Amino acid sequence: MKFFIDTANLAEIQEAQDMGILDGVTTNPSLMAKEGIAGTDRVMAHYKAICDIVDGDVSAEVISTDFEGMVREGELLAALDPKIVVKIPMIKEGVKAIRYFSDQGIKTNCTLIFSAGQALLAAKAGATYVSPFIGRLDDISTDGMALIESIRLIFDNYGFETEILAASVRHSMHIIQCAEIGADVMTGPLSAIHALLKHPLTDIGLEKFLADHKKANS
Repeated sequence: MKFFIDTANLAEIQEAQDMGILDGVTTNPSLMAKEGIAGTDRVMAHYKAICDIVDGDVSAEVISTDFEGMVREGELLAALDPKIVVKIPMIKEGVKAIRYFSDQGIKTNCTLIFSAGQALLAAKAGATYVSPFIGRLDDISTDGMALIESIRLIFDNYGFETEILAASVRHSMHIIQCAEIGADVMTGPLSAIHALLKHPLTDIGLEKFLADHKKANS
């Protein structure tokens, strides 16, 4: 399973890259705003800065909701760097834009997926990734993992090459469950990745090893 980090914070992206486990980055307008990045020129420069850090795909989201606007924005984003994946919302005009970009050889990530039917439409249109938002489904007492399972089954049934990018990952168990089900990618905060490192027996074991070493060599 690929590990993406869901942020626009360059320091967090660099930290994940330095760990040697980072496969890509996802961003959105909210994450850009959180970092105080505003204005077209600054946003485009920030995407380029992210691409300069990572080796894998970087999802950059369009703001337009009409076909022509999405195509115009997406082409500008794709021209920034070969790593850019144009992030398109799951709406009718978005599906049309995904087909357009697919025909042009431009990678896409269909975002705001909340049903298997939406994922199926995006895959039919040629999306590189679909992003089901598991955390937001959990927030409304709906099983986000059941959606991942359903999409996995459908994609396997018909041999879709579209990758399942589990988004809105909130914690380490989301990551483990996505891996068990067979999501191709997970994207979440750096804190969720850090949490995978933690186990009390690891801490206790290391403390004992170090104490025994110190005692034997004192």
